[in-house]
Amino acid sequence: MRRDGEAHLSERRALFPALSPRTVREVWMPLFKKKTAAILDDLAPRGRADLVRDYAMPVSAEALKLITGLTNMDAAEMDRVSQGMIDGCANYAGDPEVEARCHDCTASIDAHIAEMMPGLRARPDMSALSVMDQAGLGPDRLSANVKLIISGGQNEPRDAIAGAAWAVMTHGDVRDAATGGTLGWDAVFSEYARWISPIGMSPREVARADTVAGVDLVPGQRVFLMFGSANRDEDVFDQPDRFDPWRDSSAAIPFGAGPHFCAGAAASKALIAGVALPMLFDRLPGLRLAGDAPFGGWAFRGPLSVPVAWD
Repeated sequence: MRRDGEAHLSERRALFPALSPRTVREVWMPLFKKKTAAILDDLAPRGRADLVRDYAMPVSAEALKLITGLTNMDAAEMDRVSQGMIDGCANYAGDPEVEARCHDCTASIDAHIAEMMPGLRARPDMSALSVMDQAGLGPDRLSANVKLIISGGQNEPRDAIAGAAWAVMTHGDVRDAATGGTLGWDAVFSEYARWISPIGMSPREVARADTVAGVDLVPGQRVFLMFGSANRDEDVFDQPDRFDPWRDSSAAIPFGAGPHFCAGAAASKALIAGVALPMLFDRLPGLRLAGDAPFGGWAFRGPLSVPVAWD
């Protein structure tokens, strides 16, 4: 995230084998389905749950454990370290407690990496840790890039899974079409990611002087790029505040754009649209809301809880 040009591109090349569409399709998708099925097997007899805590969180975490190579980290810890780093990145007020939690989370990740590396070197696989190590990236780059993957690969899919499920349950026409096969789950996910961007904002530092919409930008200034605002631009989308999976959402930028376009976009789409949403509605008959689903956040936005029940 803090590199550009060849320095950035060389590390993306090193990581690409772990996140390529082919690897996602042939390696990760079967494992995503297996892990999600096990979570649903445990969940189904209960009849009630919080989709954020009991489904979306472990589904996202189990997928991320596979992709990163940190299979020695449990789902709750994966969720904790991701949230701790996100809070640390957004700690613009310099709260010492938030900073301390962030450092504790990054230390946990480093300890888990150190524990996994001997086995991954003896038995290489397609995980991010393994392919970057095989490409010759040093320990500092392995650590930095795995932390980046975790900060962008846990909370955001978690929030998108639970949030998109809530959107489907509150829009009967969408539910009928998606579960009936006349509307693809990929369209549901793409529209949800436009409508309620899981990453709503990204900070950047101005590199060169410019003027945008009458505002002078000076090198060294910090600016916030509002993905959530762009994705509801009324000059681009008709009735942008309406959830409409039948619309053309290709102009939306929930995964960013340009050289820093999200490297994990294919994996995210496969997990959410190909596995988590269709399996959820297929395995839990009569799935319905069982209370209010409050949303929170703006830099990172999603449901805080989604209470549900099923037959």
